[in-house]
Amino acid sequence: MAEEKIEKRRIMLVGTGLVGMSFAYSMLHEKGIDEMVLVDVNHDKAMGEAMDLQDGMVYAETKMKVYAGSYEDAQYCNVVVITAGAAQKPGQSRLELVKINASITKAVCEQLKKNGFNGILIVANNPVDIMTYVAWKASGLPKEHVIGSGTVLDTARLRLELGNRLGFAESNMHAYILGEHGDSSFVSWTNSYIGCKSLLEYLDEKHISLMELQNIYVDVRDKAYKIIDLKKATYYGIGLALKRIVSAVLNNERCILPVSSYQNGEYGKTGYFIGTPTVVGSDGASQIMRLPLTENDQDRFNKSFDTLEATIRDNLGDIIDLD
Repeated sequence: MAEEKIEKRRIMLVGTGLVGMSFAYSMLHEKGIDEMVLVDVNHDKAMGEAMDLQDGMVYAETKMKVYAGSYEDAQYCNVVVITAGAAQKPGQSRLELVKINASITKAVCEQLKKNGFNGILIVANNPVDIMTYVAWKASGLPKEHVIGSGTVLDTARLRLELGNRLGFAESNMHAYILGEHGDSSFVSWTNSYIGCKSLLEYLDEKHISLMELQNIYVDVRDKAYKIIDLKKATYYGIGLALKRIVSAVLNNERCILPVSSYQNGEYGKTGYFIGTPTVVGSDGASQIMRLPLTENDQDRFNKSFDTLEATIRDNLGDIIDLD
């Protein structure tokens, strides 16, 4: 089976809710994957979702096998994606989900460890930066092999909004949201570009007020709340964001994505996971790209990091080992 593990490209999805199945559906358009196994506490739900996806395989861009499985399949998987957990409700912050989802994440990762998973673990349940830390602690994997979805979705929202307001293709908007996937996130505008041109220089040339940037950030930061108010949940955007991360891992793209990665002093903080531009490839989160932050931006990063650390310290001591 060792040779089969190397030759086959297998993905495991844990959690077949709206986010998980949005990701699974998006993977039907990713070529080169051999198998995708769905795991859920409700095995019948996983079976039904697998059958539904199989019906679309004739028209899909991949011919991978999709089936409902168990944690025993983890030892043969290259990537495991965790979306299992309680969903954010209208009016609820992501940080309020911390205890219940920490218990779920710990239980999932203990099962992965028990069954010999040794690939790349991608975490998407909220609050994702904290759940990534829990997953690292419970899985026993190297920190580089545990990646949170971080601010990949936030950054996509930012680039879309910048492109719409300034009249450029979003693919040419090079800006990142850093920090927590949540209310303490921020944009480093001094490290933002339109193509190869400084965004701030462009705004100055066009006599566009810097207040417009703050308005854009607030709209982006609060977009999830608006979507949840309107339709009770967000899932398509994060589903595609997860596909982007998985593709980068499976294809060893070594692209730069603002994932939640373990901090080892690159931005002056150590010991936890938070959204920063990171090189992502087959070896996981291999390198954090250090951006030159202004004093104000560094203060925002510190505040965001400290918020996550305090939430972990105040809430999770009875769930995971914090030492």
